[in-house]
Amino acid sequence: MTNNFDIENERGIALSARIDWPAQSPRAFAIFAHCFTCSRNLKAARQVIKGLSQQGIATLSFDFTGLGGSEGDFSETNFSTNIQDLLDAASYLERQHGAPSLLVGHSLGGAAVLHAAHELPSVKAVATIGAPFSPSHVKHLFAHAHDEIHADGEAEVRLGGRQFKIQKQLLDDLDAQDTTSCIASLERALLVLHAPGDATVGVENASRIFGAARHPKSFVSLHEADHLMSRARDARYAGEVIGAWAMRYIT
Repeated sequence: MTNNFDIENERGIALSARIDWPAQSPRAFAIFAHCFTCSRNLKAARQVIKGLSQQGIATLSFDFTGLGGSEGDFSETNFSTNIQDLLDAASYLERQHGAPSLLVGHSLGGAAVLHAAHELPSVKAVATIGAPFSPSHVKHLFAHAHDEIHADGEAEVRLGGRQFKIQKQLLDDLDAQDTTSCIASLERALLVLHAPGDATVGVENASRIFGAARHPKSFVSLHEADHLMSRARDARYAGEVIGAWAMRYIT
């Protein structure tokens, strides 16, 4: 069962959101953060959440500001606003249903949940899927436009078949993140999932995340999966593994 609704973030912007409920009364609540310029409706996201549901976890997913069904201007967002959107979603979930004990993030969403967890005492476990070690890794997706962005303050780039305006403030915010300290001081159970053949975010990023983290930490190889987990079985497997692993820490 699912229900759709909007969450008003701290800037008064409506974020399009949904909760996927397990068949039974939920054993725990989770939040899923999608990849850069994606949305909560990415097929892989839906499959991961189905896997979590099988473990009795109710999952809130939402579109970051300016993406999917959410309001706002994407060009005015950055990594820090993504983190704040996550915190606003967590606040809504706690008020309406129950505080999240698990955060799951895909790609840049994985980097975002690592940072957001520090501000959420209820969170006991964090799982990343194909996440970059540093948020600034996404800059390679529009490296051809860096000179124009620095010279003019912004540029139009094509990502995933769509046009996006990228402002210099996004680059500056990405570069300002201290990922090593963030991961080392996480103080939550961490599960790192990554495909060895990921051509978008190399598996060395998983090694760096795992190396920077303290125990308890675990690593799962997503054998033969691509970065977007375009095969349903890969995404469902990721969700099932995360759900089973998380139960040790969140219930």
